[in-house]
Amino acid sequence: MPPHNLFQPLPDAREGECFDDLLRRPGCRVERIVSHGQASPPGFWYEQDWDEWVLLLSGHAVLQLDGEAAPRPLAVGDYLLIPAGLRHRVEATATDQPSVWLAIHFEPSA
Repeated sequence: MPPHNLFQPLPDAREGECFDDLLRRPGCRVERIVSHGQASPPGFWYEQDWDEWVLLLSGHAVLQLDGEAAPRPLAVGDYLLIPAGLRHRVEATATDQPSVWLAIHFEPSA
């Protein structure tokens, strides 16, 4: 199997976020997300039954985690674990360039 590149080709996400599964295995999924100025709709929160580890590879973003007083700005190289059941939302993503995320979704630890 030939190697692939996370940045080539990069989809145009100005009209909407792009989600691409890079790997799927039982209990685990690796996904590339490309954002370009998107945010979660007002009042919308993600709440997942699985853990999600995210790494910002390019651009910048702001996440809000339920129960935290202030949103978390993310810069290139920043990563965090979002535990299953923790409500979270994307407050903002870069409007001047794509924000590329690597997300790993996996079963929560017991």
